[in-house]
Amino acid sequence: MKTVPFDSVVDAVEKLVIETNYNLPDDVLGALKKASGNETSLLAISILDQIIENADIASSELLPICQDTGLALFFIDIGDKVYVDGAGLEAAINEGTRRGYKNGALRMSMVKDPLRRDNTGDNTPATIHCRILKGEGFTMHFCPKGAGCENMSSLAMLSPGDGRQGAIDFVIETIRKGGGNPCPPVIIGVGIGGNFEYSAFLSKRSLLRTVGERNRDPYLADIENELLEKINALGIGPMGLGGVSTVLDVFVETAPCHIASMPVAVNIQCHAARHGKTEL
Repeated sequence: MKTVPFDSVVDAVEKLVIETNYNLPDDVLGALKKASGNETSLLAISILDQIIENADIASSELLPICQDTGLALFFIDIGDKVYVDGAGLEAAINEGTRRGYKNGALRMSMVKDPLRRDNTGDNTPATIHCRILKGEGFTMHFCPKGAGCENMSSLAMLSPGDGRQGAIDFVIETIRKGGGNPCPPVIIGVGIGGNFEYSAFLSKRSLLRTVGERNRDPYLADIENELLEKINALGIGPMGLGGVSTVLDVFVETAPCHIASMPVAVNIQCHAARHGKTEL
């Protein structure tokens, strides 16, 4: 059994929260630069260049990339031989989140109740998805998820008869309806199968993938490429003002499902596609 001190998790989460909000991942920054080079619209090029400049300023001056520093979302992969002492893993993640948002001067966006809307004042509780693996590994992925893109995400319980084309049509229609609201160019996660809630989990976890990384299944990789081409052909463009750079990438993940259903979830990530990870 491997024991991880409570304070070590807190310190790691605090650092991860701050650094992820200040720094755009290299794959996303590279994709934005590539999009600027491929654009045909002068306005779109100008917007993309400003987005890139904003990311550079945030990194160099230690500032949040976006004023919406998001809901604190964690994907934890932890071995069955790992034990977090003290108050435990969930408490450590929330304490690290609390300190990270305070010490990093990040916006507090969480409310205690969805109807009465009182702010928690420390951006907790975090949303935590935990996967138990064999061994002593312990990896934490962090994604600050803003509301603009999250609000444009969608889920449908399609009929099995809708098939591949039905799933593709639903994804494209979701992006078309969203227009400029999720701050394109976006990254799209698609979860197909499982059940109602698991399809949404698949769509969101897929956003941890590296831009340009195709699904290992050639059939699903072909769907990703088709969606990428068709969505960029919509002409929504950067910030919804036109162009061929509506989406930087599309990630599709699937899971077994019931014979009578075909859940399809679409989770959208804005151009500030922040994600980071740390291993303990």
